[in-house]
Amino acid sequence: MPSLARSWPKDVVTQPTPDATSSRDCARATRLFPTHQFLPRLRRCNINTKAAGSEFAADHTMPEPATSRATMFSDRLVAACLGVPERMAWLDTVPALIAHLQRRWSLTLGRPWTGDDVSCAWVAPAERVDGARVVLKIGLPHMEAAHEADGLAFLDGEPTVRLLAADGALNAMLLERCEPGTALRDVPEHEQDVIIAGLLRRLWRRPQSPSAFRPLSDMIAQWTRETLAASDRWPDQQLVRHGLRVFDRLARETPDDVLLATDLHAGNVLRAQRAPWLVIDPKPFVGDRAYDATQHLFNCMDRLLAAPYATIANFANLLDVDRDRVAAWMFARAAAEPRAQWSDASLQLAGVLAP
Repeated sequence: MPSLARSWPKDVVTQPTPDATSSRDCARATRLFPTHQFLPRLRRCNINTKAAGSEFAADHTMPEPATSRATMFSDRLVAACLGVPERMAWLDTVPALIAHLQRRWSLTLGRPWTGDDVSCAWVAPAERVDGARVVLKIGLPHMEAAHEADGLAFLDGEPTVRLLAADGALNAMLLERCEPGTALRDVPEHEQDVIIAGLLRRLWRRPQSPSAFRPLSDMIAQWTRETLAASDRWPDQQLVRHGLRVFDRLARETPDDVLLATDLHAGNVLRAQRAPWLVIDPKPFVGDRAYDATQHLFNCMDRLLAAPYATIANFANLLDVDRDRVAAWMFARAAAEPRAQWSDASLQLAGVLAP
């Protein structure tokens, strides 16, 4: 395979990029575990899903689930479950899970968050009996977030929200609440670059060996299997196969690998009181630092398409990582990451970035 090094325009680092004040949501498609593997855990915890309605009727902090799914779940979470029986079965267990965890952790719950950012979990503000303001999160089981609680425990609030309690069997977490909790996407993108770069550099560290965290190569291998399974829908066979080869090369483990967030973008950074900004929703894998530049960049797609090399080089410089490796990861993801639609702006970007 040719070298990852490429010819960069001489003025690429200082080339101005168009200012965009809001990021485009290009978050990764959810890649889910078979949910039937999750449902038996509910029975082991003695959670009676049929009794959920009566329990919620007695608790006026929450809507009656039988009649108010629209106010209980975000549209994007419901969309992620529709048409997949295992996911719909998990969704039907959520009211009973909420009631169980509310009693277990002595919580008074507020209205759940149902905005567009809530796509893979049921999330609500809550208060403990001591008055502490917290967040209850029940995640839709999926491959990339399988070790989220482990990652939060390892990072211990630096620079993430703190994990206060967790039940791995139920994919549930009690978290520190960010207040006021406004997302970083509300600030201009060039400011997002600086803040996210600073957060990533604080987050990256090497877990003790042997690590409980999976290598990034596991996620790339899963993506590769999904992409190969959709080969009949590839619009450009040569480009996608080239992307898969670059994926394979980049994902190889090295002694310099660190714990990554893998999904850090401006929607997953919130204003807080303990620190100006805190990270939520890490999806931890151990791998190449350069990979962690990619999700924020994909969420700046308009700027990226207008000036791809300058945008990538500027952000790589802020992170102090190899810009060639960032560009190679961006190419591989744009060309070969699995997706529902294969005719999107990512393929245009892949054509520009192809090494």
